[in-house]
Amino acid sequence: MLLAIDTSAGTSVAVVSGDLVLAERSTEDTMRHAEVIGELIAGTLADAAVDPSALAAVVAGMGPGPFTGLRVGIAAARSFAWARSLPLVPAVSHDAVALEEWESGARGPVLVVTDARRRELYWSSYDIGEAGPARTDGPGLCKPDELPYPEFSRIDATQVSAGALARSVRPSFERGDAAEFTEPLYLRSPDVTMPGPRKRVS
Repeated sequence: MLLAIDTSAGTSVAVVSGDLVLAERSTEDTMRHAEVIGELIAGTLADAAVDPSALAAVVAGMGPGPFTGLRVGIAAARSFAWARSLPLVPAVSHDAVALEEWESGARGPVLVVTDARRRELYWSSYDIGEAGPARTDGPGLCKPDELPYPEFSRIDATQVSAGALARSVRPSFERGDAAEFTEPLYLRSPDVTMPGPRKRVS
């Protein structure tokens, strides 16, 4: 079983066994990741009636996502995995959206888009075939009028499902494949930066 955590958009936590989502709790609130993450983890484990000792790994959504929210989920996933001596499985958040599109019957080229704030967008392109989605480009960051692949079907996602995230990465985890991205996909510097040295007064 996998515990999955994603805070690239709102906050989502799920417990997944194989392709079955045993429990999932989510909120689209993008301002209170730190306040709700602990409650969502505890509540989801309780809903699934799963003891942490039964988990095989913790899946962490690596984004793309805004710095402040994304780091909360990754820190929570890393802390939980460390405390329980479980492997951490990094996953691209957009892959979860593409998987759900495939399951809903979408086929062909699609562009998954999420809000990056500061009037920018995150994007990833996929080719969705009968066997599932394959990422063909991205993740990337751009202004709204600079989105690539205008001919692709555009999917604007306001929430990333942790359940879908775990299911998207489970095959590669079970094969023992190396993670594609092991660092958070912030794709730009955080809004807050360390101050530089003080200027000398002459």
